[in-house]
Amino acid sequence: MTEQTEQAGADTTDGEANFEREYADLGATTQNAMDIAETSMDIVRQFVPDETLADRIRQKSVHSMGDIEFQHLLEFTGADELGDDEDAPVRAGARAVLAEATIVTDITMSRAGITGRGHNCEKRKAIGNGTELAAETGMTRTAASVLELDKQGVYDGAIAVVGNAPTAAFALADCIEDGTRPAAVVATPVGFVKAEESRERIREISAEYGVPAITNVGRRGGSGLAAALTNELIHVAKDVRTDDLELDLSAVERAAETTDEDR
Repeated sequence: MTEQTEQAGADTTDGEANFEREYADLGATTQNAMDIAETSMDIVRQFVPDETLADRIRQKSVHSMGDIEFQHLLEFTGADELGDDEDAPVRAGARAVLAEATIVTDITMSRAGITGRGHNCEKRKAIGNGTELAAETGMTRTAASVLELDKQGVYDGAIAVVGNAPTAAFALADCIEDGTRPAAVVATPVGFVKAEESRERIREISAEYGVPAITNVGRRGGSGLAAALTNELIHVAKDVRTDDLELDLSAVERAAETTDEDR
């Protein structure tokens, strides 16, 4: 049993986690908390579309940031086997969760915000690795830690999450340019120094090499946002696992299906 399953306190049968009962959105574990979470998301859905998988990420961003306008600041780039529509990074991230890919964050705070429920993915933080490289070169600890884990092959096939450090995003982009292929990237580093530029770099590399990525524009972002968006990838995967969601639809097909259901 993995650390995440133990933390969740999930019921198991023959070693299989009871995912359907195990995962509650927003970490809610009591009925009152679940009611609050559902009410909150009902309010968000009054302002954010609910047609595509990308819309689910937008909804989560609005809830996380407490800002209805933030939905317009998200960018979806890269492609999967179905195409390069805006749902591609969400599909890719959900598939990676279902495949029990490693979730690698830049710092401890990003890792701490990602739920241990509803999945069997290992959660790792990069920070703390590459200390010798940082000392020798003078680069930031976060950049050095990304390069060190990449040298170990950790990022290939992983969900790469950068919530705090722009230099980690730059380093990750360099790794992708050199051949590393994460399953999906969530990059929302925050700040006034190179944060926006680092996310733009991720978008450029994502578009050039087809690596699915979710980013935002502007100076805002942060570890809480990165964790929230990653949690929604986990939630999408949970819905696929319990047959509540069909993953193999493009954004256009999904929107059309939603429209037909509403008629």
